[in-house]
Amino acid sequence: MRKLFGTDGVRGTANTHPMTADMALRIGAAAGRYFRREAGGVHRVVIGKDTRLSGYMFENALTAGLTSTGMNVLLLGPVPTPAVGLMTRSMRADLGVMISASHNPAEDNGIKFFGPDGFKLSDQAEIEIEALIEAGVEPAQAGNIGRAKRIDDARFRYGERVKSSLPRDIRLEGLKVVVDCANGAAHRAAPEILWELGAEVIAMGTSPDGTNINRGCGSTQPQAAAEMVVAHGAHVGICLDGDADRVIVIDENGAIADGDQLMALLAARWSEAGQLAGGALVATVMSNLGLERFLQDRGLRLERTAVGDRYVVEAMRAGGFNLGGEQSGHIVMSDYATTGDGLMAGLHVLAAMVQTGQAASQLVRQFDPVPQLLKNVRFGAGQTPLEETGVQDAIRDAEVALNGQGRLLIRKSGTEPLIRVMAECEDDALLMRTVDQVVEAVEAATA
Repeated sequence: MRKLFGTDGVRGTANTHPMTADMALRIGAAAGRYFRREAGGVHRVVIGKDTRLSGYMFENALTAGLTSTGMNVLLLGPVPTPAVGLMTRSMRADLGVMISASHNPAEDNGIKFFGPDGFKLSDQAEIEIEALIEAGVEPAQAGNIGRAKRIDDARFRYGERVKSSLPRDIRLEGLKVVVDCANGAAHRAAPEILWELGAEVIAMGTSPDGTNINRGCGSTQPQAAAEMVVAHGAHVGICLDGDADRVIVIDENGAIADGDQLMALLAARWSEAGQLAGGALVATVMSNLGLERFLQDRGLRLERTAVGDRYVVEAMRAGGFNLGGEQSGHIVMSDYATTGDGLMAGLHVLAAMVQTGQAASQLVRQFDPVPQLLKNVRFGAGQTPLEETGVQDAIRDAEVALNGQGRLLIRKSGTEPLIRVMAECEDDALLMRTVDQVVEAVEAATA
């Protein structure tokens, strides 16, 4: 069982266990030892980060730990998470590290790892790194300590890769696009790339100060961007999260489309073009039942995984599929990227608008979702509400009530101290009743 790693790396409140400078140094040393090849040769690790104030602290601590094991560190500065996966592979690095807590508030931070192939680590690799953290690692001899160097053009390298995922004849002239960068890692890259492709860009969330990432903006709070789209008469809005690995799209009327709708659009278009590998889309258990029905009507399959974009990617690689993602907006196009890329997915929606001549509202409402209700309950340190008898009884009663009419999903978040209670059902009253009875039981167990 992993103790430090969750569904997407190590994450928590900065300067609180496990996200302390001391732990980051130990994590860096353990990861460096794990990925360092035999003696001799060049050993490299690339490190990117988002715009959180604590990123400076963790960047330095990780660098110290990694160089202590003989790894040479290449510092990319603020870049989207997918840029780290890209550059780990292109720079022939042994390891990639992204310092980010993604969509979490500014006081949180996290550490995500990419292997030499540019993909996120497996559960087994994380377990072995945790064992090294607990045991401690032998540092390199004084003459073998690694060096650190800043890479100044990482953002531009990433931008060229993102643009190359589109057909060469696609230009965005005539499109007015609102892009919300969440005061995060793509605050410079996203507006630049859209402008270079010809769009009229209205940018917001582009003034990070270390404390405002995801605050009132971005993919988890898209209301401000929706208002901006309507106010400026824009054709579409693209909302990224703090590390730009997820996207939410807003149509010209201010309506919000989640990852399920975007995956439906891309899957249908790719299938028609003969580009959808394996005749399937990979998504998590959180994706709406309406998406599954949409795909079935077109002779396509929905392959479901556990929550977490790396589990989506693992299933894609194992099954030979090239499109997957999450309802939250992680869209993985493995022909072009090794992980979710919000900006890339947004560009492919814009490309569909250009190629079809259709408005965003016509393209990002591919199916009518089955009513779905999700509520989160926060729990305290040391609490295990899902093990409480009252909670288990409430879950069992809800499952009985929904039997044959819907589905219930209860899970502990892998990135925050939350219990997520989700249900789907055509009967709105039954939907609310079953979710509320589980939420009340969890709240009672955490009171």
